[in-house]
Amino acid sequence: MAAPVNSVGKLSSERSTFNPTSFQKKTRGKLISIPGTRPSVQNGQLLVSTGVTSLDFLLGGGLAVGTVLLVEEDRYDSYSRMILKYFLAEGVVCRHELFVAAAQDNPDDILQELPAPILDDVAIHKPAEQPRLSCEPQDSLDAMKIAWRYQNLPKVQSALASSSRFGHYYDVSKTMEPEIRQAAKCHRFYLPEHPTQSSPTHSPMLESYSSLLKSLQEVIHREGFEVAAPMSKSRNILRIGLHSLGSALWGDDLSCHDNPRHRHALTTFLYGLRALLRSSLSVAVVTVPSHLIQDRALMGSITRLCDNAIALESFKGSERETNPLYKDYHGLLHVRQVPHLNCLANQLPDHKDLAFKLKRKQFSIERLHLPPDLSETVSRVSRGELAGGATVASACGSGTSGNKHLDF
Repeated sequence: MAAPVNSVGKLSSERSTFNPTSFQKKTRGKLISIPGTRPSVQNGQLLVSTGVTSLDFLLGGGLAVGTVLLVEEDRYDSYSRMILKYFLAEGVVCRHELFVAAAQDNPDDILQELPAPILDDVAIHKPAEQPRLSCEPQDSLDAMKIAWRYQNLPKVQSALASSSRFGHYYDVSKTMEPEIRQAAKCHRFYLPEHPTQSSPTHSPMLESYSSLLKSLQEVIHREGFEVAAPMSKSRNILRIGLHSLGSALWGDDLSCHDNPRHRHALTTFLYGLRALLRSSLSVAVVTVPSHLIQDRALMGSITRLCDNAIALESFKGSERETNPLYKDYHGLLHVRQVPHLNCLANQLPDHKDLAFKLKRKQFSIERLHLPPDLSETVSRVSRGELAGGATVASACGSGTSGNKHLDF
């Protein structure tokens, strides 16, 4: 006899509530929407731009939030300082909050040197435009509009630039307008304004590094950058720029002695910094004068404590500055380490022969290519040497009595 309808509905409802398998439908979590960020296509990690589009491409799309980028300074600290200013300028344009720490230059001086953005999507408080006159030709206006659009496109970095629109472009020949710079909230840490006292306990961290880490922790907690903070207001990103850590101006003797007394001071600070960033919406760029650190094993430990690591090798003051092979570049860029977050294997860059150049208006990273006239020059030299060798051989052969081959 067939079961009644109500009993069939009861059985089906009981069968639907009972799930004999552990497999569940995968649901996509809701990502945090913050201006100036985007999720990574590889692991879904939230990314921010470094300000240099080609560097974003090398790092897998950008800097992951909660990570540290280590920049090994060049000998004159000119190009590493440029990357730091690009990173801070990108934060100003995206309305992120900044934290700038330095021991030599005042953070205000670094902020005043930020490059000017060249895109038209930056909110600038300017007076209203004048109405267009009727006698003004329309063709000239259209031509100017097309030229302005072309100016936003990457001209030199087409080989390494990301395909999607991410980050901004800057003009290093001009400084950022005060209206744009003052619109961003910035926290400063200038070491001479924070007098350090000798600690009675034998702590592995220097007092200067301890004071810097404490100031960072207070800013992250007070401004609500912690991941576990309540979602009462809109979230934002904190960009941290730490200039020339490990130098003698920070009280560190890594660059002064072969056997430094504060050997583990910087590594202890980086360990605490990375632990602090992992639980906050923050990202940091740290520059270190690696050419002054004699202990290579210690420099390797510093590199491994950071998530990303790049090294800048400038041609200034070296033999490569006059070498025709490097005439179009200002230095080499070495990728020491790339992160592997939320995945088993990291994404290595396709090319390792990378070089950088600083033009009049732009800093770019490209593949190192041989100049087109180098092979022709080499062939001319080789042909001249062969012709000279043949002349000498004929002169030596004329002295012999008709023998084609010389016996030595």
